[in-house]
Amino acid sequence: MANGTHADEKTRGLAQDTPVSTAHASHASSSKVPLRVDKGGTGSLRQANDSEEENKESARKGAIFLGAVCIIYVLYLMLSGQMGEFMAALGRVEPKWVLVAALSFLLYFLFGVVAYAIAVYLDHDSPVGFRDLMSVEASGIFFGNLTPMMAGAVPSQIVRLTRTGLDVGEASATQFTRFIMFQFGVVLFAALMLVARLGFFFDTYGDIVVLNLIVFGVHFLELALLFVICLCPKFVMKVGNALIAFLTKRGWLKNTEHWNDMVNVQVMEFSNAFMRAAKDLPSMGLTLLVTMLQLASLYAIPWFVLRAFGIEAGFINCLAAGSMVQMVATAVPLPGGTGGAEGSFFMFYGGMFGAANISAGFLVWRIVTFFGPTLISAPLLGLRSKNRTRSIYHRVQGWFGKEGTKRHGRGATIRPHEQHGHHEHASKNSLDEPSSLDEPSSLDEPSPLDEPNPLDEPSHK
Repeated sequence: MANGTHADEKTRGLAQDTPVSTAHASHASSSKVPLRVDKGGTGSLRQANDSEEENKESARKGAIFLGAVCIIYVLYLMLSGQMGEFMAALGRVEPKWVLVAALSFLLYFLFGVVAYAIAVYLDHDSPVGFRDLMSVEASGIFFGNLTPMMAGAVPSQIVRLTRTGLDVGEASATQFTRFIMFQFGVVLFAALMLVARLGFFFDTYGDIVVLNLIVFGVHFLELALLFVICLCPKFVMKVGNALIAFLTKRGWLKNTEHWNDMVNVQVMEFSNAFMRAAKDLPSMGLTLLVTMLQLASLYAIPWFVLRAFGIEAGFINCLAAGSMVQMVATAVPLPGGTGGAEGSFFMFYGGMFGAANISAGFLVWRIVTFFGPTLISAPLLGLRSKNRTRSIYHRVQGWFGKEGTKRHGRGATIRPHEQHGHHEHASKNSLDEPSSLDEPSSLDEPSPLDEPNPLDEPSHK
């Protein structure tokens, strides 16, 4: 999932402000790194920060809403006379299996970090580090859990990627590619489970499974729409602009600037990011595999919770039911999928837990997969990688004993065996490159009076 490493590959359209910054692309054939115009622009960064503020406000409202739901749930148990049975069921829980369930969610988190790391690894000089990626994944969990239909996850993750040094266009490319692969994994996993266990679903749950097939169909259509955007961006832009004009003419559309930006800029960015990633099929395949393992870690948690109550159940059946619960919960437009998560869990796991354990089982599952991760992810939002002198690519190369490179600023890289012979190398190529006497050396700081115009000549900073 390459997020684009050369300036001529980028087709950013957010050029209201175009500050100049050095490229962090890798140029192996020369130590000279041309300056890149950051077409993400401060305007785009301002939009991303505004979106972040909206996410925080939505998260605060979501937290209040979920707190109210918890109070209502406790009152229901008390007024219905089920509190005694509920506490008795909790008393039978084996803590070791709850710990295993929590470790399974930890795997879900780590697989998410690895999926991002694959994209960052392909950009050899990306400034993004492992701690940055942990913050990005934690942001998706925190804001995703507290906003309706997880709408706050993607914008918050883009903002955190920009804080590592990526411009908004690069951050969006990385996040969009990750997003579409995750959605593809969700639909593929559910499809495999339906094929493998469709008979089990109908025998166990009856015609109610038709509702889940409809939900699966909706998710499939969403994925198909994403692929249409990726593969046919000009068609989507044409239709989108016609729709904006139609709605604006009748006064039905508010914030026209936002929708113009989405149709005329973000659609093309999304498509370009996907097309660049599609050129590296092995990395996309590896990302999909990691995503499937990530989802399996999440869907397996109810099986561990069942074991915590001393209940035996089929592992594959639990995975299949877990995929259906996830699809229903994410389709409900309330923070945390409230209503959809409860209803689908009781429907698919009620027979496995039994009437005496289902309420307590749901609470344990919800703590492990929702309340606990939301609270724990909050302090992880501030994680930042301190050492940005070596990219993830160079770190991994070093782990395997391969020669790495030292990064000088954001972009220029000088290999260890070239560092002492840099001036000699320049003199040998004097016919092809300007002499070091005519322009400042990449290892020396040029005088402000002699520094060339960054828009006309390459920089060595």
